[in-house]
Amino acid sequence: MIFILVLLCILVLILLIAWAKLNPFLAFLVVSLLAGFIFGLPFNHIVQSVQTGMGDTFGSLAGIIVLGAMMGKLVADSGAAQQITRVLMKSFGQKNIQWALVCTGFIIGIPLFYTVGFVLMVPLILSVSYEFKIPAIYIGLPMLAALSVTHGFLPPHPSPTALVMQFHANMGITLLYGLILAIPAILIAGPLFSLTLKKIPSHPLTVFQPHHLKEAALPGTFSSVGTALLPVFLLISTTLLQFFVKGQSVWIQNIVHFISEPLIIMLISLLVASYTLGTARGKKLTAVMNVYGDAVKDISMILLIITGAGALKQVLSDSGVSQVIATALQTVPIHPLVLGWLMAAAIRASIGSATVAGLTTAGIILPLMVQTHTNPNLMVLAVGAGSLMFSHVNDGGFWLFKEYFNLSMKDTFRSWSLMEIIVGLVGLAGVLLLNFWI
Repeated sequence: MIFILVLLCILVLILLIAWAKLNPFLAFLVVSLLAGFIFGLPFNHIVQSVQTGMGDTFGSLAGIIVLGAMMGKLVADSGAAQQITRVLMKSFGQKNIQWALVCTGFIIGIPLFYTVGFVLMVPLILSVSYEFKIPAIYIGLPMLAALSVTHGFLPPHPSPTALVMQFHANMGITLLYGLILAIPAILIAGPLFSLTLKKIPSHPLTVFQPHHLKEAALPGTFSSVGTALLPVFLLISTTLLQFFVKGQSVWIQNIVHFISEPLIIMLISLLVASYTLGTARGKKLTAVMNVYGDAVKDISMILLIITGAGALKQVLSDSGVSQVIATALQTVPIHPLVLGWLMAAAIRASIGSATVAGLTTAGIILPLMVQTHTNPNLMVLAVGAGSLMFSHVNDGGFWLFKEYFNLSMKDTFRSWSLMEIIVGLVGLAGVLLLNFWI
């Protein structure tokens, strides 16, 4: 009976978002309150549980996500992303232009949120397509595959970051594993898969042709690449450093632990970026702060959706439902990593939002993960891979791709949707292989 009631709550959530077109944050609040009533929480505890879930989730994630958004916005607005692209295109040459775009998508995809990266990169793809007479889908899909992988697998993107916090995983280790999975996922879903798409007719709209900054106005190559990748470098290096300081004095271990906190790493990275891409290039500090203000506006709804998901998770936990489900699922002959992937994939297909799919799954699968001692870093990646599956008409990314590339519905399904499925399947396969070796 508990399973039926939980499925009913998820179905209501899906209907509110996909059919009634209710804002996802409001949908989460409504379903959280409904779940509290259904599962017998005392009336005076329901709102308290919702507020606790929202507060705990927001408190642990807001700083990291906001700082990441600010940095991504500065990388884009300063021309650093354009400079990275220009250098890679020049280095790879026309013959290997597809690989240049893949590398660009991966590097730029790390600091930039998916939609920002998409809107920033598509004009570049179309410009290259026009200039070299290369099919837009053939060179464009690999770059967008790289963006999609970074969005689903790698912190500090919102969904994997939120999953790291909810599963109590290590962000640095999750990033390391994510990078390992990202390479085959991008190669298979990008350059290899795009070989089958050369004949897809695409006539991108001329309105999307780019308007780039002049070369003289771009930041230097070192500051552009170094600043964009600084969070990755710091996360990995401080994670490794923690292993080397074991056995050292408590004071040293505490310092290393402090600087390895994702919030501190993102703050350091943003302060460096403010100088290298801002004041060092003659920008006034007020102008840089205005960029950051715009960035917060861009991701405010993402933060609300994440906090709404935290409310539902808390209600399921406080009512004891999560524990009951975890106990029951232990008898299911499916590996917890596969189960987490399947749940996220099913919700993603129903709702369309990868972020909502991942966070909704987290609230259900967390107790099972704890009971079965499943590696939390791998669970983050399994759920992340599942949340990228089955992108279709209820996903905004589906329509962005269709309209920017001016494709038919059929060709959008056979290119974009299939690419996302490949990413999800390769991600799951990689997680299971890592689980075997670790």
